[in-house]
Amino acid sequence: MKNILVPVGSSKNAASHLQYAADFAKAFDAKLFVVQVYNVYTKAGTMIKVDKILERESQEYLKKQIAKIDTKGVEVVTRTLKGKLIDTLEQVCKAANIDLVLIEPRTNSVKDEVYLGKTSGKIVKQMQVPALIVPEGEVFKPPTKILMAVKSAIIRKKGVLVPLQEIKEKFNAAVDLLLVKTQYYNEGDFDVNKELSELVRDITKTENPTTFHGVLEHYRTYSPDMLCVVRRKRGFFTQMWENNTMLKKDFSSSLPVLVLSGLK
Repeated sequence: MKNILVPVGSSKNAASHLQYAADFAKAFDAKLFVVQVYNVYTKAGTMIKVDKILERESQEYLKKQIAKIDTKGVEVVTRTLKGKLIDTLEQVCKAANIDLVLIEPRTNSVKDEVYLGKTSGKIVKQMQVPALIVPEGEVFKPPTKILMAVKSAIIRKKGVLVPLQEIKEKFNAAVDLLLVKTQYYNEGDFDVNKELSELVRDITKTENPTTFHGVLEHYRTYSPDMLCVVRRKRGFFTQMWENNTMLKKDFSSSLPVLVLSGLK
């Protein structure tokens, strides 16, 4: 894990999130790409473009946030970029060969009832790069116990488990696998291949309406300090797939959540 992307919004948690990112990157000796994406706006009636102003303000904002943290010697590259959020971030991921995106649950939402805001939801939903959702105000601690919850263990994509493998190896963490049988279960979904079986310490099978409910039922049993789920339409973030947001009443995690790209 050599290149980590951190999209920064206007949240009050920006500096705290950047400190977590720097500490996480330090552990992997990785480079940190801190970016803020802005769009082009015009003043109604006059059509006066203010993108130059936005660019300058964005650059100053990033500079101030970086100045608030201890970078721990990590190489930090800051960029302010103009364009649509997802398209622009995907271009950055390709150009910088990004391995992981670190995001806040709410990059610019002010609603206390929101766990995963619209911007963060779009990033998790639409981007294919693995993501780590870091709780607001979280101080970096090396994970020792990781719970991976999926409804199907079938793996067709090459390298999809790499982020989990690297985190496990770096911190000598134990990984437990929770297989959740839902109404969408197909024969063979619980067949764990060699790559995954060698990664996990323990396997538990459960039957629940969703992967999310499976995690709620078995969460206390494992007491993990990191959760790992998979990006898919009927996966852990089912409700988020509908409107890009998730409310705290539906899910509020005090743990970092690693979101892998789809296994298939």
